[in-house]
Amino acid sequence: MPHFAYIDPGTGSMLFTILISVVGAAFYALRTFIIKLRFSLSGGRDKKLSMEKIPYVIFSDSKRYWNIFGPICREFDRRGQKLVYMTASEDDPALTEKFEHVECKFIGEGNKAFTKLNFLNAGVLLSTTPGIDVYQWKRSKDVQWYAHVLHAANDATSYRMFGIDYYDSILVSGEYQKEQVRKLEELRNLPKKEVEVVGLTYFDEMKKRLEAEGKKANGDEKVVLLAPSWGGNSLLNKYGERMIDALLATGYHVIIRPHPQSYTSEKDMLDALMAKYPESAQLEWNRDNDNFDVLNRSDILISDFSGVMFDFSLVFDKPIIYADTSFDKGIYDACWLDEEMWTFDILPEIGAQLTEDMIDDIKAVIDTCLTDPKFAAGRDKARLDAWAHPGEATKRTVDYLMAKYEELNPKEEEVDA
Repeated sequence: MPHFAYIDPGTGSMLFTILISVVGAAFYALRTFIIKLRFSLSGGRDKKLSMEKIPYVIFSDSKRYWNIFGPICREFDRRGQKLVYMTASEDDPALTEKFEHVECKFIGEGNKAFTKLNFLNAGVLLSTTPGIDVYQWKRSKDVQWYAHVLHAANDATSYRMFGIDYYDSILVSGEYQKEQVRKLEELRNLPKKEVEVVGLTYFDEMKKRLEAEGKKANGDEKVVLLAPSWGGNSLLNKYGERMIDALLATGYHVIIRPHPQSYTSEKDMLDALMAKYPESAQLEWNRDNDNFDVLNRSDILISDFSGVMFDFSLVFDKPIIYADTSFDKGIYDACWLDEEMWTFDILPEIGAQLTEDMIDDIKAVIDTCLTDPKFAAGRDKARLDAWAHPGEATKRTVDYLMAKYEELNPKEEEVDA
């Protein structure tokens, strides 16, 4: 029986765009009429009209980005600045926070959230979400400035194509990312965005936490963390059972931490692995929202092209093993550039590559990485490339946002007085 109700994602996005355009035109026409009417009736003295705009907004499409936004929200609150944090996760940790000047609210999932954002009235909006003006999320006519902040220390070109093209500014953690943004703009004849090197808030927070709590020592027991990305080329998809069998054969304690998206997009694959390899004294499956503890108590990390490799190596200063999985750049911004991605250039300097023929002898690879001193120099180089202004990211980010708002609204304070 044919499924007449099925709409493919591309068509769905197009229909949603058409609907938003029609509704938007009506919405703005009605609101303009109401504002003009109120202004006329008040004799041009209705100050509330200038107060409808939210000065600062953060949008998060997932609770897992609270490690990026939490420090920023706390800094806004400390400075007494009004901020509205909007999340598409009903269980976002932000919703349990108690702030005086920051309002945290759930605005729905998917298209429901984007619909609200598409009609937002705000000064400066900050987000990690790519694809604005490409997919369902459209720029609101009443938002003055859209700023994107990278959520990891890896390439700015690792987004799906055109992911950051239509932001007004990009906040990055290292100079090499700024260069990548500029190259994309040149190749696509895009106007130059503001690119500000601010550092990485959650790196700074993890470093402070690590200094306060100290590194966990496991004694003679070695703890191996397997934390892959997700998708067809990810480590669990390509080598799942074979990899787990090889790790258990080492006799080391094994922690498997799948990517959060795997629980949604690869549920069948993951359920099968978890059923075949249940938790035991030697094996545990980890899905903590906060990855600090699992990273701190692990001696070595095995991954593929997940950004967690940089958390582990640069903050916790520990060796990694990266699997030899193919990465198809075809759908990513990286395919526009001739040079290799920074991520794949730096990996050989901070860890050992694991090819398929080495999986059965993975214990030897692990032991070598744990004792070879050459990777420490590579980690130092990676920090210089990708982690600018250590300890200053939150201040620099908030300073930038506030300066931008004041630049866009130079007379607002005088008008409101």
